[in-house]
This record gives sequence, C-alpha cells and structure tokens, in this order.
Amino acid sequence: MKPAFRAGAVHVRVPATSANLGPGFDALGLALALHDDVVGRVGEDGLVIDIAGEGADLPRDETHLVVRAMRTVFDRLGGQPRGIELSCANRIPHSRGLGSSGAAIVAGAVLARALVLGAERELPDDELLGIASKLEGHPDNVAACLLGGLSIAWTDDAATRAIGLECDPTIQPVALVPPFTASTELGRGLLPATVPHGDAAFVAGRAALLVAALTGSPAALMAATEDRLHQPYRQPAMPQSAKLMATLRAAGLAAVISGAGPTVLVLARTDDEVARAASYAPPDWACLPLGVDTAGAHLVAPAR
Repeated sequence: MKPAFRAGAVHVRVPATSANLGPGFDALGLALALHDDVVGRVGEDGLVIDIAGEGADLPRDETHLVVRAMRTVFDRLGGQPRGIELSCANRIPHSRGLGSSGAAIVAGAVLARALVLGAERELPDDELLGIASKLEGHPDNVAACLLGGLSIAWTDDAATRAIGLECDPTIQPVALVPPFTASTELGRGLLPATVPHGDAAFVAGRAALLVAALTGSPAALMAATEDRLHQPYRQPAMPQSAKLMATLRAAGLAAVISGAGPTVLVLARTDDEVARAASYAPPDWACLPLGVDTAGAHLVAPAR
C-alpha cells in the first residue's frame, strides 16, 4: 500500500562528526556542535532543491546525497511521493573529514521517515542506521550523527549496530580546518592490506582506552589517541595536516586527523588547551572551537 505523506514541511537538524579519533578506525565517532539544517516537504511534481552555504555548487538533481537517502527510505516505506521540495542550509565543511556526507545521508533518511505518517513504528532507528551506513559505506560517522555524543558502531551478521555514550563534560573539541580538501577514497587506498600483529594489539588497547578517556578519564587522552593503524599510512596524502598534528601532540595536546582528513581535531580538556590549540592554527586555516553535540539528528519544531 502506498504510504500516506505528511502535508506540511519537516525540519531536520544534523551534526558534524569526527570519526576514528585516532585508534578507533571505522568504529568510533564523535558528534560535534556544528549543524546542517534541511527543510523538506512533499511537492506537486518533480524535484526542487535550494542550497545555501557549504556545497552550494553541488548538482540539484537525483545525485544529491539528501535526495538519494530520501528515495531509499521512501522505497523501504512503500513508494515515492509526487515531488520533493528541499531547502538545505549547510555549515559543515565538505571533504574535510567532518562527516558532511554522513550528515546529508542521515538528514535525508530522517526527513523521509518524518514525511511518511506512522513511519517511526515501521522503520525504527536501528534499521534507519543500517540504511544510512549502507549508503555511506561505513558506520562511524552516520552512527555518531544519528545518536549524538560518542558512538561505537559495528557490523553484526550484515546488520549495523551502534551504542551511544555520554562524553566527559570537560571535553572541548577544536577543529582546525584547512582551505584544501581530501578524498576519502584516496586515503583508504593508502592503507595496507595487513598490519603487524604488534601494531594491531597496540591499537586495540588504545581504542579501549580512548572510550574510557572520553567518558570519564580525560587525563588519559594523549595516550588514548595514539594510532598505528591508519594515520601513519595516510600522511603522504595530507603532509600539512600530519605535520600540524605532530606539532600539537609534541605540545601536549591530544590531536588526531578527523576522519579521513585533512581537518585536525584537538580533544582539549580546558579553556587553556583550547586557546593553545588555536594558537597553532596556520593563518589560512579556520579554527572552530566546538562543543560535543548530545542531541544527534532530530526534528526541529516549527516556530510558534
């Protein structure tokens, strides 16, 4: 049976995310207080997309990630609407390792579900996560975007699972965003097929320690963010980011490459560490002190 669509507009807000956080490759993600807003409604016919901010030069057609996610969810719920009208206000930098593609996918998935009456019962969050993960290709960013806070994501018997955790309130992420971009596909292409057993054991221990550090023992963040699994191999693709990360870590700041880069994320613990991180930002890089987003993807109620 064809789904019944909501008559009015729906407003979805989604956070930026930082995946990996050093040793938590393809598993850990952190939601950041930097948001994209997408407003959508069922139209009379065709597809209309308005984009402001980041990604304003993207094609306004069926290839847009928000639209692709919406179409996938509509198919899952029984059928497509006559038309779609979208308005996207984007603040998350694109191709910088801050989860812009994951945010677009989650926004489209949540928006489409909200536009179908009664769909939350038929399509719960765990299945929505699976749809978003399949579209993104890995679960870490979309899990953090959907749940907020710190997330641990994994795949179990072809299903995607995730657990959301609250971060220690002293954690103050600082994103140092360069003016250049990086390709996730290129970064993954630099990773070796195998790694030494000692490195694997090292990273497993550090990833476990990182969860503890982010949720209650932030004094351990320097050790917890050490990585031997992916960041060393990706350095040739982003030498400026790798150099800045090394400089920050030498200064005692828990710095990592955010996702596939090239943004460098500092997990500061105090206002002084935030200020120190900002002082290392190259002149042409943006410095964004960001809180941890705790709400995740959510519907924004219309103004009264």
